[in-house]
Amino acid sequence: MKKTLSLLIVLLAAIAISAQDVSVEFITPRIVHIVKGKPTKSLVVTAQKQDVPLVKKPGSISSSELTVRLNEKTGCVTFLTRKGKLLLREKSHDVSKVQQTFTLDKGEAVYGLGTFQNGKMNRRGEKKRMEQSNLEDFQSVLQSIKGWGLYWENYSPTVFEDNADGMSFTSEAGEGIDYYFMWGGSADGVIAQMRQLTGDVPMFPLWTYGFWQSKERYKSSRELLAVVDKYRSLQVPLDGIIQDWQYWGSNYLWNAMDFLTEDFSDGRRMIDEVHRKNAHFMISIWASFGPHTLQFRELDAKGLLLPIETWPQSGLTFWPPRMEYPSGVKVYDAFSSDARDIYWKYLKRLYTYGTDAWWMDSTDPDFFNPRESDYDHPVTGGTWRSLRNAFPLATVRGVYEAQRKEADNKKRVFIMTRSSFAGQQHYGSNMWSGDVASSWDMLRKQVPAGLSFSLTGNPNFNTDIGGFFCGSYNTMGGGSAPRNPQYQELFVRWMQYGLFCPVFRSHGADAPREIWQFGKKGEPVYDAIEKQIRLRYRFIPYLYSTAWQVTTNNASYLRPLFSDFASDAAVWDMTDEFMFGSSILAAPVLEAQYTKEQIIREDAMTGWDRKEVKAESPQGAIDWSAQKSAKKYLPKGAEWYDFWTGTRYKGGQWLTLTTQLDRVPMFVRAGSILPFAPEMQYVGEKDWSSLELRVYPGADASFTLYEDEGDGYNYEKGICSEIPIMWNDRSRTLTIGGRKGQFPGMLSQRTFTVILPDGKSQTVSYSGGEVRCKM
Repeated sequence: MKKTLSLLIVLLAAIAISAQDVSVEFITPRIVHIVKGKPTKSLVVTAQKQDVPLVKKPGSISSSELTVRLNEKTGCVTFLTRKGKLLLREKSHDVSKVQQTFTLDKGEAVYGLGTFQNGKMNRRGEKKRMEQSNLEDFQSVLQSIKGWGLYWENYSPTVFEDNADGMSFTSEAGEGIDYYFMWGGSADGVIAQMRQLTGDVPMFPLWTYGFWQSKERYKSSRELLAVVDKYRSLQVPLDGIIQDWQYWGSNYLWNAMDFLTEDFSDGRRMIDEVHRKNAHFMISIWASFGPHTLQFRELDAKGLLLPIETWPQSGLTFWPPRMEYPSGVKVYDAFSSDARDIYWKYLKRLYTYGTDAWWMDSTDPDFFNPRESDYDHPVTGGTWRSLRNAFPLATVRGVYEAQRKEADNKKRVFIMTRSSFAGQQHYGSNMWSGDVASSWDMLRKQVPAGLSFSLTGNPNFNTDIGGFFCGSYNTMGGGSAPRNPQYQELFVRWMQYGLFCPVFRSHGADAPREIWQFGKKGEPVYDAIEKQIRLRYRFIPYLYSTAWQVTTNNASYLRPLFSDFASDAAVWDMTDEFMFGSSILAAPVLEAQYTKEQIIREDAMTGWDRKEVKAESPQGAIDWSAQKSAKKYLPKGAEWYDFWTGTRYKGGQWLTLTTQLDRVPMFVRAGSILPFAPEMQYVGEKDWSSLELRVYPGADASFTLYEDEGDGYNYEKGICSEIPIMWNDRSRTLTIGGRKGQFPGMLSQRTFTVILPDGKSQTVSYSGGEVRCKM
């Protein structure tokens, strides 16, 4: 690479300028690729370089949006807006250490990177070695309150550190420094740039937004079907049932991807029965195989298994593991296209049985007692160290791409995975936060973890509602936690947080989590759980329309308050409130109000090697009907309506709210339109021929109601519909615009009932043409 710069004005797709082997390349007017030394062979970037008009001057190069300055002596780069506003500057670098240091502004907040389980949003002052694990996952995407973002293009374990000397990334493997700088102007803008760089978000099926029931684990097909039957008999809504591990039998048959145990010998019929009951079926699959499986034999013969120690360590299925009987289970080389083909070859059996969704567990993957020789072990395209953090991306992508290629595929790919890397949003996956503890502290940590994940461009996040390990609450015997008031209160409040997640799923170990385990209809805890489930189904038109905005306009479901209110410094570090879509401010209760909050050691609760720490048994009856209080903040820059009471508040103030067990505090931004579906037992039981439109005056509003076939990929061909809905605040007129597009099964006639916070309402008929409603 030449070290001289010719002074020319150029119009090129990309351009490189050099100083000490520094390459500056514009991918788009807002995305710049910086390389010092040898670039990383990308597994993440999907964008093609655009023909970007560029202006070059001595030591700088500019697009219409950004200016990049290069110090010829130090090789340090500075990023500015085209108007000259400083965004970010490098301080120093060391290519041999794969280390880049930046200088941030004093007080500049930075966010993202992954699901840190420390309860924080702002990454200032943090030091973290980023390696994929059960509870913490890393995407290496950072963004600033100033509106810039950075994707560190390296897949090895990497230390992120911010201190008085600067903010740095230091990776354990690589032959150069490689990163992308993005100018978005806002949090949403950075997310849009990241998705432009690494891929958009495909739509999930409509039914995935309903309620999911799971546990560790259903031990027979009869037990699983009985759960679906009981939800139907109780008339509590349900759309998904999940089969966790060991349906294959012995650990030596680990992840055989077939029903090999006698209790599941009728597995294919079981799936048919789930469908007959108007529910959908997800099944657990892993990134490792037992030595007696067909997959193991085929992969082993081709040298496509890794020598690392993984789960399960013992070949016996009971707890605790007997290490003198090693399982022999090995992780497969997901970076190999041959290995991914073998993976799908056997997984296709479950697909042909009718499986609707994949639960890809341990995609981190589990990696116990690591040795240097493990990290140095060769995998396809590098070493285990050099590609370590991209493993979840590789294995998830393999399943997504294989299912998309199936000729008879009429199902959208829906994958729930325990780990995620940058760009994984493009491959039909939703990440859950791992085997988190059943504690108030861990519930509080899930809110910033989910928001931080969303800020990396990955919008699909959920948690095990109630926490995974709840054994400390089994104070009245095994499996008794759902009858312990301490756990009951925690579970209800976790349900209320889960209400806002893209996937709404109850799951865990140590005790069953089905609604009837917590009581019966007419009892406060049962009724509170049922209320959240029913409300979720009423939200689905809002959720599904938001999903369309996620796919087409780079929106997010879980949005930190600074996404909309960056000028309000009070929300920069807020970890207990967030926006649910564009209109709803979610402010869940994250502290015990009716029982004593039990402090449970995380080291005793966050792993399979935990020790039991018993919570106290509360003394005396709990008055669940008692009203409590919580302090919540309303951001500046908008007015807000209490969702439950319709009371209107000005922004920029703290409120002390009256709370109760069955209500999650939430507010609706003035100038919003919320579509509500009728109550139903499962998605599709009732069509959307009669919807509510709840209008919140105080500003002009718009909303696009999106509909399609609910599954399949015809929407990619434009086979779908949009109904634009607008509120003129001055004239107090709602306009339901002409429908755009169509799809098979689309309703030709429907009614909308327009409702204001004061209770005034008006019902109008709609047949696809514009309708106006003056309120």
